[in-house]
Amino acid sequence: MEKIASFTIDHIKLQPGVYVSRRDTVGAEVITTFDLRMTSPNEEPVMNTAEVHTIEHLGATFLRNDPQWKDRVLYFGPMGCRTGFYLLLAGDLSSEQVLDLVKKCFRFIADYRGEVPGASARDCGNYLDMNLPMANYLAEKYCRVLETADESRLHYPQ
Repeated sequence: MEKIASFTIDHIKLQPGVYVSRRDTVGAEVITTFDLRMTSPNEEPVMNTAEVHTIEHLGATFLRNDPQWKDRVLYFGPMGCRTGFYLLLAGDLSSEQVLDLVKKCFRFIADYRGEVPGASARDCGNYLDMNLPMANYLAEKYCRVLETADESRLHYPQ
């Protein structure tokens, strides 16, 4: 079988940042998948499921309510390796074009206090697996990366 694109990225060199993972054409529309890499793969501990789940709920809620981007958001969810998230947006977009959106999203998560949206038995299949304080901490850490993001944090290493 042919190796898929995400397995061709050198994860030894990969650092936290915002990267275009792929672009797909569906009909006349381009869908851009972003790799929101929050931790250094194979260097830092992976995120636990409770904080990943919390970030997923808060991030999806923020993104699907953003007045400028909500109609372009197709998906926000965790990577299986638990080192970050995928964000799929309608449009042929660059990391630079979405950096401000990602900054605002993770600032929202870092500063969020209160009940996590959708964290109830009625709304979620695993609502007890949440950790808001750790989600706040990890989002704050990622915000610091995003604030100083340069070319090396916006384009995959060669």
